[in-house]
Amino acid sequence: MDWFAYENTAAEKGYHLICGIDEAGRGPLAGPVFAAAVILPPNQLIEGLNDSKKLSAKKREELFDVIQKTAVSCAVGFATEQEIDKINILQATFLAMKRACNGLSVKPELALVDGNRMPRLGVETQTIIKGDALSASIAAASILAKVSRDRLMAEIDRIYPQYQFAKHKGYGTALHMELLRQYGPCPVHRKSFLKKILGQGHE
Repeated sequence: MDWFAYENTAAEKGYHLICGIDEAGRGPLAGPVFAAAVILPPNQLIEGLNDSKKLSAKKREELFDVIQKTAVSCAVGFATEQEIDKINILQATFLAMKRACNGLSVKPELALVDGNRMPRLGVETQTIIKGDALSASIAAASILAKVSRDRLMAEIDRIYPQYQFAKHKGYGTALHMELLRQYGPCPVHRKSFLKKILGQGHE
C-alpha cells in the first residue's frame, strides 16, 4: 500500500505542509485524552511505521524517537479529566487535537484527521476513517499520542499504585473495575464515565 497516497493527493492540489492528527485515550475511565500532530517530509517512509494499535509497546517506543527526529514538526496536546467531565469526551478530544496542532513549530496548510468527526483546528481539515492505517502522517501521530499517554499513565501509577494504572492505562479492564470497586475513584478518574458504570453513588 502507498502510505503517502493521501498526502500526495493533497500535494497535487497545492498543499505542502500537511499534518496528520490522531488521538489516544478516548475510551479509558481515567487519565487525560491525548492527541498528536505530525508533519512528515514528503514520501519519507519510516521503517516499521504502522497504526499504533498494531504495534507492540516496545516498537512504539522505538518509533517515538524516530518520528520525532524525522518529522518536519510534531507536537502533542491533551485535555484533562476535568475538561472531559466538563465539555464531554468528543469536545475534549477536539481540544487536545487543537492544542497539538497549535503546538507545531510551523502552521500546516492541511490537517488529515483520523475518524469521521471534524474538529475545528483553524486550518483546512480532511477526515479519514481508519486514517491511522492508511496515512503515514496519521500513523505517526497515533504513535506519538499513544506513547505520550502511556508514559503519563505510568507516572500516575506511581502516585496511585493501588489502581495499577501502568497495567491497564485507565481502560475499563476486569482488573481496573475490581480495583475501582475496592478503592473507589481517585482524582484522575473521569467522573462522567464512572456515573454510567458504577452508578451515581460513586461520585
